[in-house]
Amino acid sequence: MELPPLAAYIHIPWCVRKCPYCDFNSHAAGPDLPEDAYIAALLADLECELDQVQGRKFTSIFFGGGTPSLFSAEALGRILDGLEQRVGFAEGIEITLEANPGTFEQAKFRDYRSLGINRLSIGVQSFQAAKLKALGRIHDGDEAIRAADMARAAGFDNFNLDLMHGLPEQSLDDALSDLRIAIAQQPTHLSWYQLTVEPNTEFWSKPPKLPEDETLWDIQEAGQALLAGHGYGQYETSAYAQPGRQARHNLNYWTFGDFLGLGAGAHGKSTRPDGQIRRNWKTRLPRDYLDPAKRFRAGDKRLQQNELPFEFLMNVLRLTDGVPALLFTQRTGLPLDLLAEARRKAEARGLLASDPERLVATAKGQLFLNDLLQLFLP
Repeated sequence: MELPPLAAYIHIPWCVRKCPYCDFNSHAAGPDLPEDAYIAALLADLECELDQVQGRKFTSIFFGGGTPSLFSAEALGRILDGLEQRVGFAEGIEITLEANPGTFEQAKFRDYRSLGINRLSIGVQSFQAAKLKALGRIHDGDEAIRAADMARAAGFDNFNLDLMHGLPEQSLDDALSDLRIAIAQQPTHLSWYQLTVEPNTEFWSKPPKLPEDETLWDIQEAGQALLAGHGYGQYETSAYAQPGRQARHNLNYWTFGDFLGLGAGAHGKSTRPDGQIRRNWKTRLPRDYLDPAKRFRAGDKRLQQNELPFEFLMNVLRLTDGVPALLFTQRTGLPLDLLAEARRKAEARGLLASDPERLVATAKGQLFLNDLLQLFLP
């Protein structure tokens, strides 16, 4: 069985302030970030994961959080050096850094670019003051626009803007205004997704007034048409890109590639030469992750053969064009005819395209993805 590509996800768990909608593993930063201790822990964590590499080099790296741009360029450079020395970088590697539009981060963009970081993902969410306030964001719309300008001036010709819709009391005009402003910044990629209220968030305990379903549907339809009209092709449920600018790191997730998860609460997936596929996850709280008496890895699970069809399709069917059917065997080691009965049922219900060469959801299947995936549950 040929091993899939290998990526790395690096989790930096601190941010300036916890947003009321956020259920990620993020924690408000104190006056002093423990950069040195955290870098040492990350590289020690990597040492423990080297058996998963199996001679491969990283094809992409993603610094997520939290707000990774709170770390200095020097700190991120030390992490990248450690990754390159221990594993190595494939030619043309994509290295993405999540950043917030605050002025403090903007001043460091040029330093980040000089490290070899070649893609930014800027967390805008909205350009409107009332919406940003409702979301607990600490930047304003002008700062978000300046961040895009600064990214371009620093040499980033590839950057994503992260934008949400379905915000508290948002109208169709509000949502389309945000999209038009984002498009005007000419990002190569837009992540445009609906706000959902998640457990263990402030919004869960104090729910805001969100738009009605009819308004949400109108926003989705009009927004997708607007993006398409400006050359942003939808290639995944909430991802839109200019031609050839799809996020390679995320495509690795969605095509069931492997990735090392490094940092507090990070998740990883690995394929072994004997065909075993495993998922693992790291201890969540930063103080525990930094405690030398505790293990980095909090859990590890081997995916059973009957779980693999669902696990594989849960990812690949998010892609609007799907994947070649043979990728199922290449990534799981299982015969394609294992899917035959569930495929027939999905095709009969109009959820899966009747194409023997590809696994791709129909337009209806994209809308009812959970119903489609349930057909492949063990």
